[in-house]
Parts: sequence; structure tokens; C-alpha cells
Amino acid sequence: MSPDLKPVPFRGGGFAPRPVRGAAAAAFLAVLLLWWAATRFGWISPIALPRPGEVATAVLDMVRSGELWQHLAASLARLVVGWGIGAMFGLIVGFAIGLSSLARATALPLVSALFPIPKIALLPLFIIWFGIGEASKYATIAFGVFSPMVIAAFGGVDAVDRGLIRMAQSFGMPTRDIIRKIVLPGAMPALLSGVRISASIGIILLTAAEMIGAQYGIGALVLAAGNLMQVDRLLAGVLFLSALGLTVSLLIGIAEKTLLKWR
Repeated sequence: MSPDLKPVPFRGGGFAPRPVRGAAAAAFLAVLLLWWAATRFGWISPIALPRPGEVATAVLDMVRSGELWQHLAASLARLVVGWGIGAMFGLIVGFAIGLSSLARATALPLVSALFPIPKIALLPLFIIWFGIGEASKYATIAFGVFSPMVIAAFGGVDAVDRGLIRMAQSFGMPTRDIIRKIVLPGAMPALLSGVRISASIGIILLTAAEMIGAQYGIGALVLAAGNLMQVDRLLAGVLFLSALGLTVSLLIGIAEKTLLKWR
């Protein structure tokens, strides 16, 4: 190569994500240090925001007494059942809308009308219908998860290359195989995005539902701590919810790496 010529750097990365080690830990550490400094130097009143050490003590007390596991087990059970019901029906309706003209003409307007409704506003109605027990909490979470999963599913189906579908049909491939081998893999990125969004919505609705008529659950813990002005326990409950959301996000990230290797 001539000394006057310089190699051209590769610019075809395609905005592909690359791991940046330590970035997440540094971000959490920065937030923790800012919290400590705000309480240590009096920028924020300790009544409004206790020190990190006080919150850590509250967390350890709940872990040692077993209270944390009671609240966490109740919340996880409600989240899994409610999200599972809403996601299952959302996928069925979403695929029907994406694959059937009749379903698109009838169900899509209904879903579009239901989506903007604040789901937490329907919790009193679900309590009237299903009682103040677990069923109303499942219904609230499921209803909130349903609409985003429908939109993610039919949007993913719509994004599949129609040329591939027509080619498969021209070769006489059965409809079942077309859906399983072409439509489902092509829609998978949108489906996983829908799972990520609906899981976050499910956690929000779970917290709100547990604040009404629940003895155990993270939402019940936060409400009770707030009523008693136990800010350290309240913040501990908020941290538990944050950790739950982070865990769900990590699990979905693992699923994306496993199911979307072809990308």
C-alpha cells in the first residue's frame, strides 16, 4: 500500500448494539452517590428522603423476618397469572387481525377504542364484577396487558415480507406451516417488544391493584408504609418494584438474544 494512502475505516455497523462493560453499574453508582450526598449535606430533608443506609436497614429487616418473601410471592403470582391471561388473548386476537380481513375490520376498531382507556380507572368496576379478591386484580392486569400485545402482534404480522408469504403459497405450503415458519419468526421482534412494554404495564397495574384490598404484595407494602409515614420502608418497596422490573427486562433481553439470533 502506498504510504500516501490511508485505510478507510469500516462504517457498516448498522447501529448494532455492543456491550459497554461497567456502564450500567456506573450509572447506578452515580445515582446512589447523588442520593447519599443529597441526604448527607442537607440538600433534602431526611424526613422526605431517608439516607441509603436507613433504607438498606429496612430491606435487611424485611429479609430477615421473611416479610419480603411474603409480599414478593404474592406479587409475582398475580403478575404471572394476570400477564399470562392478557398476553395469551392478546396474541390470539393480534394474529387474527394480522391474518384475517374480517378480524381486522371488526376487532381492530374495538381494540383501538379500548387502548386509550386508563385501565386503573376500571379497577372499581372489576371489583364490583369479580369481588375484592384475586380475580379483580388478575382482570385489571390482564386487561392492561391485552391491548399492547394485540397491537404488537398484528403490527409484527403486518411487517412480515409479503413476498415470502406469496412464494410459500405458490409452492403449496400449508397455512399452518406458513404461520409457524415465516410469519411467527418475522413477527418475533415486534412480539418481544410487546412483551417488554406489556410487562412494564403489568407491574404498574399490579402495584395499583394491590393498594386496594390486599394484605400482601409490594403495592400493599408501599401503601401501608406511606400511611404510617415509614419512608424508609416505602422506598424499600419502590426499590423492590424497580428490581422486579429490571429482572423482567433482563429475562426478556435473554429471550431476545436466544430467539433473534438470525438478526
